Amino acid sequence: MTPTDCERIHQAALHVLENLGVRVDAPEIARMMQDAGATLDSEGRVHIPASLVKWALEQAPRQLKIADRQGHLWQLGPQGGTLVLTGNALYITRGQVRSELKSSDLAELSRLVDACENVHAMVGTSLADYPPTSRDFVGFRIMAENTGKHLRPCIYTPQGARTVMEMAEVLLNGTSLRERPIVSTGFSILSPLHWTSLALDVFQQTAGRGVPVMINSEPLGGATAPVTLAGCLVIGDADVLSGLVINQLLESGRPCFYNVGFAHVFDMRAGIALTGAPENALLQAAGAEMARFHALPCASWMSTEAMCADSQAAFEKMLTGLAHAAAGVNFIWGAGNLESTLAMSPEMLITDDEIAGYFLRFQKSFPVDEEGLALEAIEAAGRSGDFLNSPHTLKHFRQVLSRPQLAVRARRGDWEASGSRTFEESAEQRVRDILAREPKQYLDASQQAELQRIERNAMAT
Repeated sequence: MTPTDCERIHQAALHVLENLGVRVDAPEIARMMQDAGATLDSEGRVHIPASLVKWALEQAPRQLKIADRQGHLWQLGPQGGTLVLTGNALYITRGQVRSELKSSDLAELSRLVDACENVHAMVGTSLADYPPTSRDFVGFRIMAENTGKHLRPCIYTPQGARTVMEMAEVLLNGTSLRERPIVSTGFSILSPLHWTSLALDVFQQTAGRGVPVMINSEPLGGATAPVTLAGCLVIGDADVLSGLVINQLLESGRPCFYNVGFAHVFDMRAGIALTGAPENALLQAAGAEMARFHALPCASWMSTEAMCADSQAAFEKMLTGLAHAAAGVNFIWGAGNLESTLAMSPEMLITDDEIAGYFLRFQKSFPVDEEGLALEAIEAAGRSGDFLNSPHTLKHFRQVLSRPQLAVRARRGDWEASGSRTFEESAEQRVRDILAREPKQYLDASQQAELQRIERNAMAT
């Protein structure tokens, strides 16, 4: 989109916020918005003026920090930086069989993520073997035990938000979340324009610590938003900006991800919400452009409607992932997801790690400088054209050439000698190899005991 396109969408969103308003299911937050200049109508909808949106955009940081427990600290924002995350799910898919996702599955997925070079964060899932009221903080403890990557719990209750924040402090050993944000959070508006009490509770319970928050809009083009992609973006922009206002009023300067990247389109023939179609890639790339227009970090997802880790899953994940990386999305969610994000698959996770390696390399592009132009190497090679033995080649080839884990880069005889495995078979074998290793220990005895104590206390209340 052009800057003019972004401006037109934004002005339309401001019109929606001021004239249609937003439903806010928390009277104290509605009053807080009123005190800041919004108005409340007789139907209980909060009408947000453009001046309040402008204020919120001025408060939100242009860049934010994301950390893990392995010593990495990233700066993300409109100027660059892309990290890949897994996704939330209700089910685990192994091969072509789907079942409820349990705590042992989350532990295995976390161990796989820990071994994936191009997956930077672990997202929480539902846990069928725990009560709904404890799945968020139990899942957080399981993830913390099995990976040192950044943790993105999915929160299901206000108490879960409080408990996860308490657990996160245990992992930091005295360092603040503001200084080292090893945890991020977020919630989706009920699109269009409805903030539920649970979403608002999560924002409140996690505010005041500098914890990055994803403000998610999930408009469904053709069902809960206009079928036209520009109209869908108007709803998405209004949704996210209303959440930005709320979060900045709760904690001025809180790091926020602008996320229209969870936008769906409705398949009129099948009657399902699509996540891996070309229109999704367009919406999500456009969402990144809107985030850049607002000078905010952004998020999206790479997704698929495929039921198992097959060719459809691979090409839809590559399309959406590459579109996001090319658009400069900072948080790309969904590694391992299948079935419109309903399920996680170990084989898909390993496949998506490979896909991410490709699109992250594509995103890096290449420098056009003295070393890159290689004039000295060209002159030294003379007329022979032999660059294989050039010192320039030896110096740079490791940085220039990608090295996939699974894709075949061999002569046919070597491939046949190694078993003639397909890509899918290689992914399955890599899953088995990783899980056969001795698990790494990411918690010391005192941290383990403290997390279990917090968990017990939270489950008892």
